[in-house]
Amino acid sequence: MEQTLKITGVLSDPTRYYIYQYITKQHKDVTVQEIADNFDIHPNVARLHLSKLEDVNMLVSETKKTGKGGRPSRLYRLSDDVVELNFPFRDYKLLAKISMMTMMSLGEEGKKALYVTGKKLGAELIDQEMSSPHQYKDELNFDQKLTIMRNAATIAGFYPEFEVNNDQTIIYFQIYNCPFKELAEEHTETVCSMHVEFLKGMFESLFDDIKLIEKENMIAGCDSCTYQALVAH
Repeated sequence: MEQTLKITGVLSDPTRYYIYQYITKQHKDVTVQEIADNFDIHPNVARLHLSKLEDVNMLVSETKKTGKGGRPSRLYRLSDDVVELNFPFRDYKLLAKISMMTMMSLGEEGKKALYVTGKKLGAELIDQEMSSPHQYKDELNFDQKLTIMRNAATIAGFYPEFEVNNDQTIIYFQIYNCPFKELAEEHTETVCSMHVEFLKGMFESLFDDIKLIEKENMIAGCDSCTYQALVAH
């Protein structure tokens, strides 16, 4: 509870809150000067905001030489610590761990059920995003489908980035935040396989014929989870 109060106190400042939101979307280290420039504030004020966020473990920093001489730069990035604010307290991570371990205790049939459920929930997330205004997959063009996919992935907390090749046959999809990361570190194969099925459910709800290929995995030490979605026209 004490840590929760500290975090809410730090985020009660609007500028500090928006600085944190800005950093979550950068997928890279940021400098004091970058924050000062983007928020039109003095570097000393930017440094104070960043230090406050670091004090409650929402950010971490390190000093690196720029290679241009002069003083080393202090670079800030998101902490790996999970920020959870629930009033009253709810331990959904514990519930997820109990559910995951229960399914795994059932052997292969339990894993299969977990993957089927993951895919179903991915499809449901897309359906929710399409329901207002009411839309049908067959009535959407490629760009509209990609927008729905991007919005749904953002809602899911993936911090996603998308790129598409010229003929719209390959979607390059990167995830910079895994909502299942803590569980995946303990049960990598099962959780990551379920995550892939979740993503398949999302993509298949929008594209009739699509193949999802995993290229990189942040649990294996990569900067992001990276996929290629091959789209048939």
